[in-house]
Amino acid sequence: MPKIAVTRWIPDDAVKVLAEAGDVVVSPADRPLTPEELHEFVAGADAVVGMLHDRLDGALADAAGPGLKVVANVAVGYDNVDVPALAERGIVVTNTPGVLTDATADLAFGLLLAVTRRIGEGERLLRSRTPWSFHLGFLLGSGLQGKTLGIVGFGQIGRAVAKRAEAFGMTIVHSGRSKPGSVSFEELLARSDVVSLHCPLTPETRHLIDAAALRAMKPGAYLVNTTRGPVVDEAALADALEAGEIAGAALDVFEKEPEVEPRLLGRDDVVLSPHLGSATVETRTAMAVLAARNVAAVLAGRPPLTEVKP
Repeated sequence: MPKIAVTRWIPDDAVKVLAEAGDVVVSPADRPLTPEELHEFVAGADAVVGMLHDRLDGALADAAGPGLKVVANVAVGYDNVDVPALAERGIVVTNTPGVLTDATADLAFGLLLAVTRRIGEGERLLRSRTPWSFHLGFLLGSGLQGKTLGIVGFGQIGRAVAKRAEAFGMTIVHSGRSKPGSVSFEELLARSDVVSLHCPLTPETRHLIDAAALRAMKPGAYLVNTTRGPVVDEAALADALEAGEIAGAALDVFEKEPEVEPRLLGRDDVVLSPHLGSATVETRTAMAVLAARNVAAVLAGRPPLTEVKP
């Protein structure tokens, strides 16, 4: 039977799909594998189911051997995958688009509310048992009605965030790859009260939010990132917050994940969550099952459901 190497735990529903297609081996390590461990683990595999923290490239394919037919990335983004290198070796690459749209949009908007209404700051105050009393100037945040949300990357998730923002009475501007109605990135930064990032990580978008971009934002604006950490230069973000150039930030992803820029950790104007964008039972299960169905299709000689083309 084909060997299917799964680099970290996945839900049972996905394992069942894979088990019908081959011999499933799941890494027993409850952590990302080192490159050496990963290459040793996939040796002899016909299929690899990998996570966003795995580097899925030509070296991995060579370690797996000539029988490797498919690499399924359990994520919609595939910045961790060297698609051309795998394609050159005749290996099919797949991802998991669509199934995490609503969960990630919900989380993005939750972070937006948390940072603009100072929810995390208020909770920390109560948990620390700091004395407090209600008054009209207490923990004042920023309302959303009539404010402008700038969405960088107007794909499925960006559009889902826009729908949620419209329900809160916000005006939407967006920039993206030739999307109808898009404005320039510079105009978006200048007009937005909140900037929410939903673009893929590419060489062009790495550090898209740098010192210059942060200076171009409104002084009272907020930044929300639920896409990939390196889209934001975290050191520049810390500098901007310290200088009062923007009002706050909410981050679900980090430049050197799982590490976080130390200067962000102690700031009350920053909300942090540990990469929870797709973290619902329903969504993570759907992602893993889609990845498994892609593997099963390729091993059976059928086209995959969601192939990534080089």
